[in-house]
Amino acid sequence: MNKVNLEIIGLTYSESSTGAYVMILGDKNSQRRLPVVIGSAEAESIAIGIEKHRNGRPQTHDLFIRFAKEFGIEIMEVVINQFRDGVYYAMLVCKQGDDLTMVDARPSDAIAIAVRTGCEIYAYESVMEEAGIIMDDMERQDSNEADDTPINKGQTKTSLDLLDMDTLEELLQDAIDNEDYQKAAQIRDEINRRK
Repeated sequence: MNKVNLEIIGLTYSESSTGAYVMILGDKNSQRRLPVVIGSAEAESIAIGIEKHRNGRPQTHDLFIRFAKEFGIEIMEVVINQFRDGVYYAMLVCKQGDDLTMVDARPSDAIAIAVRTGCEIYAYESVMEEAGIIMDDMERQDSNEADDTPINKGQTKTSLDLLDMDTLEELLQDAIDNEDYQKAAQIRDEINRRK
């Protein structure tokens, strides 16, 4: 399968899910983005890994890496390999001697490990096609005003099922233009549910 090389674009607090964050992953070679909702503990661990902050005692992801090193296991890469029913799945590609092993992991945990080890982060092209959002710089410049449709007035995700597909497509583009990845992910999921 074709893999897309990703980088972490940012972490933002999710306004719609208490205690959750949205991690934005970006395709290094295009304007595609992959928004992933993660827990606060994982967001904190990723941020600590990015900032190279050292705690007095190892956290869970640090412990995992120390354990792997102790037994001669190298983390080669992280691959987000599935998007099913609104949930992402990932694997750690590990090498011990001449043996390669794939270890199932939540993307948030796998990426917390990746930022500590410096290994590459990938997603299968099929995941990017299904769950990715395309950022178009030109369209973003043309659409600077907020939309007055119901989704922008604080209605919950369930209000999306009242809208027709054309309106959903317009709202998706507006959310992308405004870099509101949380909203864009919700709208994308509703569109995919209907297909």
